[in-house]
Amino acid sequence: MADKKTLRLKYKKLRENLSEDSIDEMSLQIANQALKIPIWNKTYYHIFLPISSKKEVNTEFLMHILQGKDKSIAVSKADFDSGEMNHFLLQENTVFNTSEYGIPEPVSGIEISPEMLEVVFVPLLGYDQNGHRIGYGKGFYDRFLAKCNPNAVFVGLSFFEPEPKIFFEATDVPLNFCITPKKILDFKNIHLSL
Repeated sequence: MADKKTLRLKYKKLRENLSEDSIDEMSLQIANQALKIPIWNKTYYHIFLPISSKKEVNTEFLMHILQGKDKSIAVSKADFDSGEMNHFLLQENTVFNTSEYGIPEPVSGIEISPEMLEVVFVPLLGYDQNGHRIGYGKGFYDRFLAKCNPNAVFVGLSFFEPEPKIFFEATDVPLNFCITPKKILDFKNIHLSL
């Protein structure tokens, strides 16, 4: 079982080798796969905006699907002093700034609580066959997901296949699903009609 530090380096290196075109192509495939999971009868969805320098999954395609289905979409702003994230409803007039960490964030807006969110698309570096994920190590998402409604569905997005097993801590919040360009991993056996 590889430690988190080693796995972070592995997945950062794997991402560095991806071209912009392949990122867009695989991100579109991930968005299309997302249509197959049973999450589309909800109202409030949280989506992350990618840090392009870190070659994260481009969530623009998922955003278009959500907007096309007339869903309420929340985006976050990270507070590195408190280690918490604030969540804002995305509106037509939402203004974004890129933080010093390269994260596109809303400047202001209508804030909503994590308890209102029903589906959360989760960024990750790596993950395992049990739905445990590795992020960048700051714990923002684990703290955020722990505050969500117990019935909320957490959906990881990854370009890569899972690790067999990742060491995890009690504070790590597992995913319900992870979507890759080619497949959907269902960690909680939420029955899929694929």
